[in-house]
Amino acid sequence: MKHLRKKIIPKHLQKSDGFCKCLQNVSQKRNEMSFLRSYNKSNRLLQVALPYIFLTPFLTIFGIFLIYPIIYSLYLSFHTAVGFKNIFVGFENYILIITDSVFWKSIVNVLLLLVVQVPLMIFLATTFASMLNAETIRFKAFFRLCVFLPVLIDLVTYSIVFSIFFNENFGVINYLLSVVHIPAVKWITNPVAAKILIILAITWRWTGYNTIIILSGLQSISKSLYEAADIEGAGSWTKLFKITIPILKPIMLFCAVMSTIGTIQLFTEPTILTDGGPANATLTPIMYLFQYAFRSFKFGYASAVAYIITSIVFVMSLIQIKLTKGGE
Repeated sequence: MKHLRKKIIPKHLQKSDGFCKCLQNVSQKRNEMSFLRSYNKSNRLLQVALPYIFLTPFLTIFGIFLIYPIIYSLYLSFHTAVGFKNIFVGFENYILIITDSVFWKSIVNVLLLLVVQVPLMIFLATTFASMLNAETIRFKAFFRLCVFLPVLIDLVTYSIVFSIFFNENFGVINYLLSVVHIPAVKWITNPVAAKILIILAITWRWTGYNTIIILSGLQSISKSLYEAADIEGAGSWTKLFKITIPILKPIMLFCAVMSTIGTIQLFTEPTILTDGGPANATLTPIMYLFQYAFRSFKFGYASAVAYIITSIVFVMSLIQIKLTKGGE
């Protein structure tokens, strides 16, 4: 600026008050523009960083209580505890699990429950949802509450109630059977009856949950589709298989996948009702894991069991999605 004044601006103008004020204004504007640029830059940085600042408490808790246990359990699955030290054993824990007949017995048990219980529950849920969606039914809110009420009851509480109802010696169910001259059923000591008991319990508990989900899908179907089908002379079964079920496929797939995962993770009901008996007839993979983790304190072995169960759930979910073409 000084160089400019010496070379270009005449001397009589350089000494004028107006020229000095003009230079001051220019300098002030330059300072303001520099400040605004730095402010905008810092403001942009703050806008980028602000969401992560708010997410920090969640990410911290998420990392400590979820990510870290997952990584540490993977580490434990390749180790075995000797005293207070973890000794690396490679895939030994996985080999022992795969060659253990009791583990495969638990897998077979849960697959039998899954094959019977999940289709039964989806069928009942779809039936109840259709009934609750009917225009002629009254007191819909009351009936929806009644259907959903079992979901609100604690797992342990309802399992204890079922164990009392189905007690072999003084249970209400066997008493009612005796009234109609039907022999008492060995609900706990008979392998088949024990499986039926668990199927009845989890079906009663979770049918209402799936009913509400399917009901929401039914309510999203446009009535104009059914009106057009009526004009074309379509019957009830035609509308069911050509309109209702195709539209509900993604929702029914979701219910099937979630029910499959829940069935494989069964623990509370078989533990309280049958304790895995008789002769491991109702033992589940999670009960198998629990026994090694918190009774034998073999955390490395139990961690390997957890990863094998997770792999099985993942594969079965993929199979369901592939078979249904993603609910299309």
